[in-house]
Amino acid sequence: MDEALVRARIPSDLVKVLGVESQSNSKAEAFTQAFLKNSIQNHAHHDLKNMLKHKAVTLGYTRPKKEKKRNSKKAKGLNARQKRAMKVFHIKPEHQRYELFLPLHDLWRQYIIDLCNGLKPSCSPQFVQQKLLKADFHGAIISVVRSKCPSYVGTTGILVQEFKHVFKIITKEDKLKVIPKRNSVFAVEINGFVSHIYGNKFEQRASERSAKKFKVRGTIDL
Repeated sequence: MDEALVRARIPSDLVKVLGVESQSNSKAEAFTQAFLKNSIQNHAHHDLKNMLKHKAVTLGYTRPKKEKKRNSKKAKGLNARQKRAMKVFHIKPEHQRYELFLPLHDLWRQYIIDLCNGLKPSCSPQFVQQKLLKADFHGAIISVVRSKCPSYVGTTGILVQEFKHVFKIITKEDKLKVIPKRNSVFAVEINGFVSHIYGNKFEQRASERSAKKFKVRGTIDL
């Protein structure tokens, strides 16, 4: 486009229509230079006259930056060492009382009855056994019927904590016993059904056992 046409005065018949007045050549040139300086990026590193003389210039336009959404990270849980340091699973001596856990046992009994569709006498032992394999045993009364360590045999109490390798039970004498699962067989009785738990096959956390698929195999005794 011809530079003279750009700087030409507005015709008189358009002055009234547009509502603007033409400026003098000096003011128009000053406005143009100021506009270019503000519009062209990195103008400090270029000669504006040489830049405009030989090539077209696209006026820069920056889009408003969108705020990036912060990735909501899930809070990390405590690791095993931190749990031990904070004594998360520690049961205080004043809480190691058999009668305090009797309501938990009543809840567990109702939970097993609902899980086994009423636990009627007509229920097959295989059906009950399959349900118990994935059930939660917190609150169950369990007894050690066989073990390679004779001192564990006969121990009976309410299961208060189950870990991967051990059961923690409260006896009627208000004593907290830690029984290893390995090389031990436990008995659980409810409504006349007696089920045996082979600890060697139960060395898993309760949450892991609920999602595991058990294969029907012959039982290996101690």
